[in-house]
Amino acid sequence: MVATSTIKTKSSDYIKELVERRYDHACIDKELDFWDHCLAEPQRTGEVTEDITCQQLAKMFENCLSQSKKTILHCSYVLVPEKLTQRIAGEVLQLAACEPCGLRGCVLYVHLDMENGCKRLERIVYDATVVPTFELTLVFKQDGTAWTSLQDFLFMGTCFAPTFRRILKLSSGFRLVKKKLYCSSAGTIVDEG
Repeated sequence: MVATSTIKTKSSDYIKELVERRYDHACIDKELDFWDHCLAEPQRTGEVTEDITCQQLAKMFENCLSQSKKTILHCSYVLVPEKLTQRIAGEVLQLAACEPCGLRGCVLYVHLDMENGCKRLERIVYDATVVPTFELTLVFKQDGTAWTSLQDFLFMGTCFAPTFRRILKLSSGFRLVKKKLYCSSAGTIVDEG
């Protein structure tokens, strides 16, 4: 069904047809009101939806880092540059835009590139009910400045174990690699910093 502003969506014939198919009348009205709203402000609705999705993705990345800090990263704090997760979420949405199922068809592998190698933090499936059509590999990068090493050194003499007092500082750079699962074309790489 194609929605256009010239179609009278609330015509009695249309509603009668849906009721005959055993659709609930209240549900029909609610659905039609939603689509009328979307037709009235199509660009704004899309922007709001994309913004909400971007915020949800950024929160997923933050939760991944938070959950990994004691189990995988063995540190007390992870310092994340301002707006890093939002920037990454925006890039993920752009890469998902041209996919058949969009973001719903994405499997996202989250890694952290550290001084002693790359650690896998989490595997995120955005919608488990959809067969994946592409994979994204996100690699956060550790900030290589001496500040965190100095902090670790200062905490060594305290009564707390240094593995749980360590501060991990992320760089503002990241790498995002896209691999399509339904064709053999080369992937897309986004490398910032």
